[in-house]
Amino acid sequence: MGKKISLLIMIFGLILLAACGQNNDDATSDADTEDQEALKTLNVAFEVPETADLNEDVTLKAIVTYGDEEVVDADDVEFEYWLAGHEDDSTMLDAENNEDGTYTQTVSFDQDGEYEIYAHVTARDLHTMPKKAITVGDGASENTDSDKD
Repeated sequence: MGKKISLLIMIFGLILLAACGQNNDDATSDADTEDQEALKTLNVAFEVPETADLNEDVTLKAIVTYGDEEVVDADDVEFEYWLAGHEDDSTMLDAENNEDGTYTQTVSFDQDGEYEIYAHVTARDLHTMPKKAITVGDGASENTDSDKD
């Protein structure tokens, strides 16, 4: 009878270990999925030319990805620009969704200077806003104060 009890205890122990091992595999699998989701980030490659002529059409382009996936359904993509030093006088433009992970808008600048531009992107419950600059025409005027003479 002692051998039967020992055999039953050993079988019960193996079943218990197998069940625990199965639960750990499920937990590990869920944790791996969560880790993979956590590793994904919202990325925006923001393309803006370095220079432009006065009144030239300039295309602002944001290439939006989440991990390796193109984001074709961003919640919101806007471009904000202003003449350097005049951030309070900014202009916001809605981007056009090209449905291939790219978002674009055309703009022209009617004043020489350096402009700062943000791409405001909201997608996958995340927000990012890369910033670029463009020099228009002759760039910033060095004689802005002496023009008053």
